Amino acid sequence: MHVARMSARRLVLASCAALACLWAVRALLGGADGDRDYDGPLLVSRLGAIQEVNRQMPLIFIGGVPRSGTTLMRAMLDAHPDIRCGQETRVIPRLLQMRFHWMKSEKESMRLEQAGITKPVMDAAIAAFMLEVIARHGEPAPRLCNKDPLTIKSGTYVLELFPNAKFIFMVRDGRATVHSIITRKVTITGFDLTNYRQCMKKWNSAVESMNNQCKELGPSKCLRVPYEQLVLHPREWMDKVLRFLDVRWDDSVLHHEDFINKGVKLSKVERSSDQVIKPVNMEALDKWVGHIPEDVVRDMADLAPMLSVLGYDPYANPPKYGNADDVVLHNTHEIKRNRSEWDKKAKEMFNMEWDANNNDPQIDRETSEGPNNGT
Repeated sequence: MHVARMSARRLVLASCAALACLWAVRALLGGADGDRDYDGPLLVSRLGAIQEVNRQMPLIFIGGVPRSGTTLMRAMLDAHPDIRCGQETRVIPRLLQMRFHWMKSEKESMRLEQAGITKPVMDAAIAAFMLEVIARHGEPAPRLCNKDPLTIKSGTYVLELFPNAKFIFMVRDGRATVHSIITRKVTITGFDLTNYRQCMKKWNSAVESMNNQCKELGPSKCLRVPYEQLVLHPREWMDKVLRFLDVRWDDSVLHHEDFINKGVKLSKVERSSDQVIKPVNMEALDKWVGHIPEDVVRDMADLAPMLSVLGYDPYANPPKYGNADDVVLHNTHEIKRNRSEWDKKAKEMFNMEWDANNNDPQIDRETSEGPNNGT
C-alpha cells in the first residue's frame, strides 16, 4: 500500500512538473493566449529559403508497431533532399500518453480546468513542445518528419494540432514483428518477451488500434504501407508514398544506404540502425518461420485476427509475399555473399556492446499505453 501511494505521488509530481515545463515552453515561445498559434523559430532550409515553423506546416508522421519497418521508411525519406525525419525522439509519444491520462481522469481534468488550463491552452502547449522537438533535433528541411512509431496511436489528436499533417502507417506480418521484438529484445510495455502467444495478442491489439486511427484519419491523411511490399517493390511503393506526401520524386530514396551519416543520421541505440545501413533486401522477410511454437502457429488465426484484416494469411507458413524486383534480388544476393563485411561495417559504425553494458530497461522501454491501446 505504501509503495502504491509513493508511486501515485511520484506520478502526480511528474505530471505537475511536466505540465509546468510545457507551460514555460508555451509562454516563452508563443505567448499565454491559449487560442494563439505557436509561431515558432525561423529556420534556414537546405535550399536557402527562410522556413517558418508553425502548426499549419505539412508535417509527416511515420508510425506503426515497433519492428514494422518504420526505421527503413524514415531512412528512405531522409535520403530525399527535401525531407528530414531524423532519429526517434521518444519524448513525443510519452508526452501524448501523459496528456491522455490527464484527460482520462475526470478529477484531473477538472483540476486542470479550474486552474485555467483549458483544452486550447493544453493543445497549444503540447503543439509548441512537439514543434520545438521536431524542428530542433535535426537539420532544417522544406518538409519536416517525425518517426516515433507509437505516435500514430494518437493520430486523430495530432491532426487536431497540425491540420496539414500526413501519416505513414507501416504494417508488417505480425509473426515477423513479434519474432523480431522477442529476438532483438525490444522492451515494450505489456509485451512478455518470453511468451510468443501473449506477444501475438498484444501485437493484435496494438495494430488494431493503430489501424482504426488510420481509418479515422482517412485516405487523404493516412497511407498504410506494407513492409513486405515496400521491400519487394521499393520504387513502386516509394512513388506512392511521395505522391501521397505531395513531394517530388527523387531517386535518392531508393539508395538510402549511400546517405548514411550524410543526411540519414542513425542512432547507436535504436534497434534497427545496424540493419538500415544495408540496401533494401529480403533477408528479414521470413526469419520468423520455424521459430514460433507449434501451438501458437496452430492458433494463429484466433490469436491475431488482424493478420487477415491486413492481408496476411495466418495459415501460410512459410508465407508468400510475392516476387521481388530484380534490384532487390541483386541486393539480397550481394549481402549474403559479403555478410562478414557488412557485419564488420555495423560493428565499426555502432557500439554493439551498448545493450550488454548499458541497457536500462526503463530507459529502453517503448511505452504501449495510450488511447484505444488495448495493451
